[in-house]
Amino acid sequence: MEATNQAPAYPTGATRAILVLTAISCALLELIDVTVVNVALREISGNIGATITEIAWVVTGYSIANVIMIPLSAMLSDVLGRKVYFTASVITFTFASFMCGISSNLWMLVFWRFVQGLGGGGLLSTAQSIIIGAFPPEKIGTATAIFGLGVILGPTVGPSIGGYITDNLSWHWIFFVNLPIGILASISAWRFVPNLAGRVKPRKIDWLGIALLILTIGPLQYVLEEGGSKDWFESAEITWFFALSVASLIGFIWRELSIDYPAVNIKLYRNYNLAMGSFFNLVLGMILFGSVFIFPVFVQVSLGWTATQTGVFMIPGALATAVGMMLIGRFAQGKNPKTFIIAGIFMTFSFLVMLSFASPDSNARHFYFPFILRGVGMAFMMMPILTLALGGLQGKDLAQATGLSNMMRQLGGAVGIALINIYLNHLNAEARGALMTNLTAFNDTTTERLNMMKQAFYSAGYSLNDATDAAYKMLDYSLLRQQQLVSYAHGFLGVGLAVLICLPIVFMIRYKKPAKGQKGGFAAH
Repeated sequence: MEATNQAPAYPTGATRAILVLTAISCALLELIDVTVVNVALREISGNIGATITEIAWVVTGYSIANVIMIPLSAMLSDVLGRKVYFTASVITFTFASFMCGISSNLWMLVFWRFVQGLGGGGLLSTAQSIIIGAFPPEKIGTATAIFGLGVILGPTVGPSIGGYITDNLSWHWIFFVNLPIGILASISAWRFVPNLAGRVKPRKIDWLGIALLILTIGPLQYVLEEGGSKDWFESAEITWFFALSVASLIGFIWRELSIDYPAVNIKLYRNYNLAMGSFFNLVLGMILFGSVFIFPVFVQVSLGWTATQTGVFMIPGALATAVGMMLIGRFAQGKNPKTFIIAGIFMTFSFLVMLSFASPDSNARHFYFPFILRGVGMAFMMMPILTLALGGLQGKDLAQATGLSNMMRQLGGAVGIALINIYLNHLNAEARGALMTNLTAFNDTTTERLNMMKQAFYSAGYSLNDATDAAYKMLDYSLLRQQQLVSYAHGFLGVGLAVLICLPIVFMIRYKKPAKGQKGGFAAH
């Protein structure tokens, strides 16, 4: 009997702890870097002489490389072996981080961010496979909770880390901070990750499938990242990239269904719960990345918070998610996943409704409970969704499903942010139009306030003309803050209703009560 047919030996004790710590650290590195740069873009653009449009490529380049590599991770692990591929990914990510930190011009930084994304894409799914492989099947709930903790913490603490470093050091340290963790993780990965030998010969690599996947995901990610700034399909460039993505997707599906050694085994979607799990991972990505995107912009633009204040505020909510996931992983074994997903949806909806009541006088204490509620709600959704997508799969199929699930979550984040931007821009224009109807010379309140501001500036030493100009600018700034507050309030409510629409789909999940005495994670069949 070959070793591959024997019952697997799971690591225990210190070996398991180090292995899991290494994997979750690498997953956190990758997820943090998705959002950590966002808060420093203005400083980076000023330092290297780039426009706002150009500097967006620092984010876009990473995202495109990242989302391309995630679904290919299982195939590359088979070709190179898990230890070699994972260690190489950590080293690539770490070296690219160093090169990003010393970049002296825009396109050098964009190139190394792309390389960093290639390395990072190999970390996420492989880290999840390593963590799940470190536990026997009956403890998959524990493994899922550990990985889910990283999925939540990464995007949440990324802005706070980026904000603190930007406010107190320089943007270069956003990348340099990865170096010590990356070096230690490289050593630990080579020492402790199981040496699963490569099983696929190079002549069996689906090169055409890989090319079609790149031409599907790369242009799609570009459309989602850049479409808003280019007026979407009013732009010939965006239209062309979208058409290329759709055509490549059709070719990719045909290719992967017609060969025996696909780069990505999409036949796994015949597994009903994997298909449902992937859909909910898409929704989860939209909620997770969308809320992480919309709230910081809201409080910084409308309420005047700093990047550091915003990031630090979001940490308690992430900790609530961590505690919630650990408790659910421990006590929800064998329970119906639909119950937890429904509870999570209602908690997330309640969080968004509470935010919609924000006013110019709102401060941190008004948001603490909603964010704790969001944190617990995310835990209630994430645990059963992650387990639902992977339940019952083993070996190579498990690795492929892991990549597909993570890809859907990352794409969900990009889709969510793009849709939220479109919705907010529409609401912003509507709110400004509604408010402007009251700002006329015939409105006594407007005239009185304008005269008061003009008099205040004149008393402060301004000339009459300068005082008038300053008063109009102050009035316009007040209008801008008010219109943004109104648009974000309506935006939160709209996103909440969109979350609630997913509720009927939860009842399509197939659930079979486990046999008496059977243990494990959420049981879905």
